[in-house]
Amino acid sequence: MKGLILAGGAGTRLRPITHTSAKQLVPVANKPILFYGIEAMVAAGIVEIGVIVGDTRAEVMSALGDGSQWGAKITFIPQDAPLGLAHCMLIAEEFLGDDDVVMYLGDNLLEQDLGAFVSAFEDARCQFDPPAAQILLKQVPDPHRFGIAELDDEGNVVQLIEKPDDPPSDLALVGVYLFDSSIHEAVRAIEPSPRGELEITDAIQWLIDRGDRVRTEILTGWWIDTGKLTPLLEANRLLLEKLDARIDGSVDEASSIEGRVVIEEGAVVENSTVRGPVAIGPGARIVDSFVGPFSAIGAGCEVVNSEVEHSVVMDRSSIRDIARLEDSLIGREAVVSRTQTRPRALRLMVGDHCQIDVE
Repeated sequence: MKGLILAGGAGTRLRPITHTSAKQLVPVANKPILFYGIEAMVAAGIVEIGVIVGDTRAEVMSALGDGSQWGAKITFIPQDAPLGLAHCMLIAEEFLGDDDVVMYLGDNLLEQDLGAFVSAFEDARCQFDPPAAQILLKQVPDPHRFGIAELDDEGNVVQLIEKPDDPPSDLALVGVYLFDSSIHEAVRAIEPSPRGELEITDAIQWLIDRGDRVRTEILTGWWIDTGKLTPLLEANRLLLEKLDARIDGSVDEASSIEGRVVIEEGAVVENSTVRGPVAIGPGARIVDSFVGPFSAIGAGCEVVNSEVEHSVVMDRSSIRDIARLEDSLIGREAVVSRTQTRPRALRLMVGDHCQIDVE
């Protein structure tokens, strides 16, 4: 089995961060989102991985390299325009060949073990009436916002409906799919949807209509699409909850470290309180400050005379003299500070698509 990770999206819902950075490389718990997908595939025994890349290909390729840091072999597959998930499968056919494939959306995070999902498909493929595909479903409270699966009594998919007005179930499609090689015939057979894309739901429906079996697994743990600020912060919270405390940096006697806290090598905490779960990256400085639960402070950051809680601060940024910063995503090399000059005023340089809440 081979893997296919989709990392070509533009990330419009996370602008302005994604004007200068691939959305799949935004960190949660101080690790790029995309790395979690790579790690999940390798843990499932999948080491030949294709990565679909778009306009941010240079940054993604630089971050992943050849995959050897995970014990994988990565092949990059350029997509010139965002033409749909099924189009990704179409352009990956040469890489995939006749192998089975797990397709994984690069900005999704799952609590459940991908290996169990893969093993269930492989076991089913060895039995009578093997499935051509397997999808992962999650019960959601608002099914009209998702692609929804209608199942028969045996748990096989009867129909897929995109954002239905009258949902036949509350089972939404999660961004992980398994296919045998018949998916290539399916993606060649379908037509673009009204929005001009080749939809993977249409390709799966084509398999169903032809009489192929599409198997399902129900996700019991959490699933988060990190494409917006609120779910990204929620993913950061959930992953920080899994931290094992570790202090490799320097903490002075005037500081207090409480709960599950990771302080990487080269980081310095002076006269500060850090209350976990918190991750502090290498080379960061926390001085005369409070860093509260569910915060991830990136490499080379400075937090001075400030309070930060439930936030992601990306590499080499500076937070100075800020009474309270929470529920925030701060990009790389940003400076957030309170002016010391008079007359005092709120002075902003704000790009497109920003959101600023002033106390």
